[in-house]
Amino acid sequence: MKLRQNARHFASRKALELPGVRAVARRGLVRLHTRVFLGKADPDHAEDRREHLEDLFDVTVDSYLAALRAGHDEAEAREITHLQANFDFYNHGWTEMMEIPSDELEAHYERYAPFFEERGITIDDPLGDFETGPIAAAPSTPDRLDDPVHPHAEGGFADDAYVEGPDGELTIGGRAEPESVPLSDAVGVGQRTATGEDSDDSCRD
Repeated sequence: MKLRQNARHFASRKALELPGVRAVARRGLVRLHTRVFLGKADPDHAEDRREHLEDLFDVTVDSYLAALRAGHDEAEAREITHLQANFDFYNHGWTEMMEIPSDELEAHYERYAPFFEERGITIDDPLGDFETGPIAAAPSTPDRLDDPVHPHAEGGFADDAYVEGPDGELTIGGRAEPESVPLSDAVGVGQRTATGEDSDDSCRD
């Protein structure tokens, strides 16, 4: 999968690991991802999916932290959560929201199979053992699986985590974590995101 990576991602990771601000960062990340993906949904169905996406992204914060603890770097941990979301979108027939083509789901799953299998995650069960509470239901559009359209998907990146840096350079694997990043850069923590003015709406945020 092709991801972006900048100081904000490292700051958000730091915030999630600090007791004093982790709840704020978590809420900010859930709000951001919900807003981004609702913007990619069919407008006729978007609002029906809001609560489901909020619950989904809240759970994937836990899988992100678990992936970091398991030794994955920041980009890989974030990719794991985006794959879980894409599995969920596929299961619901929300193909217009997917970031990868449906025919690459298996290849992406296999790259992280040890992490997924240990935690009960499958394509059919994207949250696995992380789903410890109810997830809001949302209507499916299964007919779209017959002829999937992926306007926001980029194929050809199934063999590794591809990272686009702030300068636009694309590399394989995540960037080295900066020695120091301002906590105010974290999603939900800085004034910019707190006021809803964060302009980076990348679906691979």
